[in-house]
Amino acid sequence: MHSHGHLIPNDAVPRAALWILVPAAIATAIGMILLWPQGVEDAAIDEYGTEVDGRVIAVTETECSAEEAEVVDVCGEVVVTITSGEFSGEEAVVDIPSGPGAPVVEAGDDVILIYTPDSVSGQQFHIIDHDRAGALWALVIAFALAVVAFGRWKGVRSLVSLGVTFAVVLLFMVPAVLDGSSPVLVAIVGAAAIMLVSLYLAHGWNRTTTVAVVGTLASLVLTVLLAEAAVRLAELNGVLDESTTNLALQYPIDMSGLLLAGILIGALGVIDDVTVSQAATVDEVSKANPKWGPARLYKSGMRVGRDHLTSVVNTLVLAYAGASLPLLVLIAAANRPLEQVLTSQTIATEIVRSVAGTLGLIAAVPITTWLAAYLVHWRPKPKQPKAKEPKRPRPKPEAAEGWDSEESPYPPSHL
Repeated sequence: MHSHGHLIPNDAVPRAALWILVPAAIATAIGMILLWPQGVEDAAIDEYGTEVDGRVIAVTETECSAEEAEVVDVCGEVVVTITSGEFSGEEAVVDIPSGPGAPVVEAGDDVILIYTPDSVSGQQFHIIDHDRAGALWALVIAFALAVVAFGRWKGVRSLVSLGVTFAVVLLFMVPAVLDGSSPVLVAIVGAAAIMLVSLYLAHGWNRTTTVAVVGTLASLVLTVLLAEAAVRLAELNGVLDESTTNLALQYPIDMSGLLLAGILIGALGVIDDVTVSQAATVDEVSKANPKWGPARLYKSGMRVGRDHLTSVVNTLVLAYAGASLPLLVLIAAANRPLEQVLTSQTIATEIVRSVAGTLGLIAAVPITTWLAAYLVHWRPKPKQPKAKEPKRPRPKPEAAEGWDSEESPYPPSHL
């Protein structure tokens, strides 16, 4: 058993990895300090009014006149009780929402209204949407309970890491971009912070997680370089629709940099999934086959990684396609030539997202598998014990004159 002891997988964090992790953590902390938003200027939103909550009391539909039928789809009034703001407790009579995407309301519905005291129509309140807070909280609680019930303490840790992710995005990344910082730098620092904290929170401080972290770091660097090269090559400016146009007009943001940041953050979620899976796979294979060396473990891990990569790439492309499905339908309805569709900035942006994310994902598999296979049997060098000084022999007492040692073991002085 002693002869094969070095083949037993070691879960301790290798010192060599710390030479990468410690500088990365220090650089991330310094980056967050330097890029932390100092004061985000609010965009001018007074003209849009103030949002308040309300509850629908009654809905009364009426027949539209000829003039109204040209403007709206449905006519009538909605009686709403205001439940927040300075008008809380008061009732307001508003028009039934109409137009594409307008909310369909019924008595008892919780709604969001916008208060515009200087409205040209003279009506100060307008229903703009349903209040979904209660439904969303119910879904979040059900999600949390399911994760904890299945994952137990690991599920709890994963929820905490998810909270850290949202905190970094909402408290650091978004305000920092609005504050005028480079979106690419903000995305790199934010992604590193999310990865370093959330992975160790979810999976613990051990060799497997450390391999996944180092593999993810290397893959993110490659993803940034590839995405920047692809954006420059395709000459994308990041202004795609009404939302990005309004954002570019209201804030001094580098929109192409924001596009790169979005690609990086989108790829992070898939890359860390692959790296954790590959590190765990190699670890389990090594435990089942403790005599296998790094080369054989790498080959076995890569076989699993190729199968995993195939499904994840498909997932990544489908995620981007699903997000832009309304746009794809609109383009198909326009009956434009395929070449024009593919070279349009909107579709080209989605293609660049998919290609850059996929290339980063492909790089993550061999990098992480090689690290896991190489470090799975890693052992720290044992400390050499200090050489002990040899004991000096005690000097024999000198024999007294006339003493015979064979007759008495003690000299005359001891008698």
